[in-house]
Amino acid sequence: MKRERFKPPEPDDPLCCCGDIDQQREYCCCDCEELDDEVLPLRLEISVLPPMVLIPGLLRVAAINCVLGVVVLTVLPGLVLWYYYVTHRRKRRTLFFLSLALFSLAYMYYLFLTEIVPRGDVSNLQLVTATTGMMLTLIFLVRTKQGPGFVKSQSLAQGVNSISTTNQRTTNITGASAPCNGISQSNGEKEGKKKLCPVCRLVRPPRAGHCRICGACVLRMDHHCVWINSCVGQANHRQFILTLLLFLLTSFYGISLVLKSICPRQSLFTAILYCPGVYNQYSTALCFTCVWYSVIITGGLLHLFILQIINVSYNVTEREAQIALRNKTARRRFCGLVVETGMILGGI
Repeated sequence: MKRERFKPPEPDDPLCCCGDIDQQREYCCCDCEELDDEVLPLRLEISVLPPMVLIPGLLRVAAINCVLGVVVLTVLPGLVLWYYYVTHRRKRRTLFFLSLALFSLAYMYYLFLTEIVPRGDVSNLQLVTATTGMMLTLIFLVRTKQGPGFVKSQSLAQGVNSISTTNQRTTNITGASAPCNGISQSNGEKEGKKKLCPVCRLVRPPRAGHCRICGACVLRMDHHCVWINSCVGQANHRQFILTLLLFLLTSFYGISLVLKSICPRQSLFTAILYCPGVYNQYSTALCFTCVWYSVIITGGLLHLFILQIINVSYNVTEREAQIALRNKTARRRFCGLVVETGMILGGI
């Protein structure tokens, strides 16, 4: 008697440690559910460590001379974008980007206290302002991490009742009109099935979406942000925007204080491009390199903040905009910053 072939796991089954399982195999290589509980937390903890070594090492190498600074500050964002592409494509959950953001903020603040404050160019009020901005950014980041608002299982019973009611009404209508029997019934079933998530098996309210990285449905899902290692949804969208705003204000303020200290004779816009004698002293060169590193991070988050404000003003989420672009029912305007979906949606 022939053995029965091994069946691949269903979409709602836990992640298998064997990876992509060939359907020709007759057995599983391991106890996937048991090993995943041990391996996955280890991966998450290891992903925290690289930024702690990467950021100080590369920035100190970049401070040696101008050429190394240009090379390092060009390669570093490229490596981060490449790793983002790999993890996003494979739908992996990682703490690398959250660790990179937090450690970068902590390292910039450490250099500010050890290199800039002792120069005597920063007053106590300016120091308190910069510290307050950083603390408020972390507070709102913690509030953002509290959760995006997941779809709960309590809505399942309500959804099943609504689906059965819809099918019952459709059956009554089709019973009165025999020629339209097949078409009306299929439309009713299709309308009911649209409200069910095929993975979570839960009823999704309007504008909710399933995140394949978090493995759950999120109310009014905007996107999955790798920098906070969490989804942005109905419960934390405002906190997310406030976190971005506070970070941008604190970063701009800190950059201006550093440039005024190491390049006092230059204006802010001139000093960031031309600061004579900045590489004559290693500590000054390190501060100037960190300024450019902060400018790169601030520029990327400023772009994200602008997109968020535009989406809120148009009452559309990032997920809805991407779906509309994928279905070719939307158009881009103003160099892609504005996505017009042509849909009238409920309030945010």
